[in-house]
Amino acid sequence: MTQSTGPEPALAAGEDPRRYAQILSAVYDATMTGGKSPARPREVIGDSWRRLRTLGIDPEKVSVQSPQIDTSDLELSRRESGLFDILDDLGRGLESVVQDGDNILVVADRHGRVLWRSGSTSVLGRADGLGFVEGASWAEDSVGTNAIGTALVSRRAVQIFSAEHYVRSHHPWTCAGAPIKDPRTGHVIGAVDVSGPASTVHPTTLALVDAIARLAESQLREHHRQHLDRLRSVAAPMLARLQAPALAVDSNGWVAAVESVALRNRILLPEDLGAGRFWMPQLGMCDFEPLPGGWLVRPTGSGDDAVESTTVTIDLRQPQQTRVRIRSEVGEWTHEPTPRHAEILYLLATYRGGRTAAQMAADLFGDDGRAITVRAEMSRLRKHLAGVLLTQPYRFDDSVVVDLLLPENMSRLLPHSTAPAVRRSAPVRE
Repeated sequence: MTQSTGPEPALAAGEDPRRYAQILSAVYDATMTGGKSPARPREVIGDSWRRLRTLGIDPEKVSVQSPQIDTSDLELSRRESGLFDILDDLGRGLESVVQDGDNILVVADRHGRVLWRSGSTSVLGRADGLGFVEGASWAEDSVGTNAIGTALVSRRAVQIFSAEHYVRSHHPWTCAGAPIKDPRTGHVIGAVDVSGPASTVHPTTLALVDAIARLAESQLREHHRQHLDRLRSVAAPMLARLQAPALAVDSNGWVAAVESVALRNRILLPEDLGAGRFWMPQLGMCDFEPLPGGWLVRPTGSGDDAVESTTVTIDLRQPQQTRVRIRSEVGEWTHEPTPRHAEILYLLATYRGGRTAAQMAADLFGDDGRAITVRAEMSRLRKHLAGVLLTQPYRFDDSVVVDLLLPENMSRLLPHSTAPAVRRSAPVRE
């Protein structure tokens, strides 16, 4: 029960788990009742308990209700978590711990919501009894001290054993969790956790979980590098043609390519960034134009030059192939949307004033209750058209010129679509 600032296992090597659990139980009872404690809890545990007592959370009454899981909502949370692309790596790294054993592997988002879990049928059944299911919140202020919530708050790897859990009903469990940070921003975006019966506690589990979290961050770094490479391949020819100061940056300001500008790794982007002109503390007045997955940033040297509009051409003339062409003063690039995204782009070009998620759901599915599905699709589409598509409501940026090319015979408009609004073949509305 000594203090530590690094990853500290709950149980020291060679220590008897049963005896240690008895000590922890005595510490817990004394702390919760205000009695004399035989020892002090570890610093990370004591801090957590104080936070929860300040919030007035009753350790005897907290229970986790199994949520009514909306598959679309859960899928959206997974994709927006920033962890979706590395799930397989996390699973492989801890497969030996959970395969045919008593432990469960869990990945949660930055809010502590369980996104994925894996384990044997028996341990998943026990976890169900605690409400430890996909979609449930295991944030500290929801279910008390636990490896997911406490790792997210403390921003460090933690192991919670038996009575170190704030909620008494969790005492038969042990868990080890580590936060995962987005290397692009430094922000914690989730946590990986291994949990099981208290009898399975082992000092090395914490080190393993922490190592897997670092591996996840390494994989995120590699995905980011690949993204910058793709952005660079699109932007480099544009910058070469410009022969003027310019940078290509991703949506977080990381620099993929430069032309006649002092080399730097990253620039701070303005909030609520869109196509147009913004003042940058490092570069002065700059024109911003969308690129696939980022921005072309052009210092103007003054505030007087006009910014040429970006043109988006949505070509629906070929029944089997939709093409989107984005053209600006410095060049152009194309994108082939999925059939669903082609429907969305047609609707957004038709309703330039924008559509709410509920309106879009009615347009696409004839059911305005499927707004969550729409938000998931829009999240994917906006990754390809960052800066061109805006939210609340969903719409094209006002500065963007939209050119919608329709087939001469409107019966050939997206012929495989079942979307009610498409089948009505509504005329373009200004």
